[in-house]
Amino acid sequence: MAQSIEGKTAYVTGAGRGIGRAAALELAREGVHVGMIARTESALEKVAEEARSFGVNASIAIADISNLEQVETAIGMLKNELGPADILINNAGIGTYGPFLEIDPEEWKRTFEVNVFGTYHVTRTVLPQLIEKNGGDIITISSSSGLKGTAKSTAYSGSKFAVQGTMEALMQEVRKNNIRVITLNPSLVATEMTFGEELEKSDKEKYMQPEDLAEHMVSLLKLHPRIFIKQSLQWATNPF
Repeated sequence: MAQSIEGKTAYVTGAGRGIGRAAALELAREGVHVGMIARTESALEKVAEEARSFGVNASIAIADISNLEQVETAIGMLKNELGPADILINNAGIGTYGPFLEIDPEEWKRTFEVNVFGTYHVTRTVLPQLIEKNGGDIITISSSSGLKGTAKSTAYSGSKFAVQGTMEALMQEVRKNNIRVITLNPSLVATEMTFGEELEKSDKEKYMQPEDLAEHMVSLLKLHPRIFIKQSLQWATNPF
């Protein structure tokens, strides 16, 4: 029998827009209290206001997840305001694309600093809370590019491959603590990161939407605690 997630507490990174925003709101709709982290306070405030309309508590914290000190401060704030996490959604990330020799080395490294080290920073800071509870869920948004490299995506694909390996290893490590580590690998999702200013013009019936992934995350979290799906790949049915 599926479990209820009502009354649990989730921390969501990159919650100001896109997949993170959709996840935070879908969780709130299910009665989950949400702590949200991103770099833009105004965007987070809007999402928090929407989340509270579902009758849950919502708190925000500003941080660049590539900075461990900022992450530790942000997580500390959320813990003080909402209590320890039951669920962590690692969503924040950036995309960098271009020919290998043409991408600025600092921009290439920045992709790893956010996508890999940022995910590590947040997970490292939240994990002790889950271990203390002897249970919980970590869902990390990777990418289909983390399973198959494509031309002109060396920085992005490389970072997502690293995320895959990290989460696979962590999954094996913390199963004994009743912690489920889940990695999602969506192909193209209609977000500002992929469509930019053309987002509003994209065909919502053709391309995968952030809300689709948010609903999928909730379904995974509702599975009986004895089972989890460690890795899955999400595709749009007919984006052609």
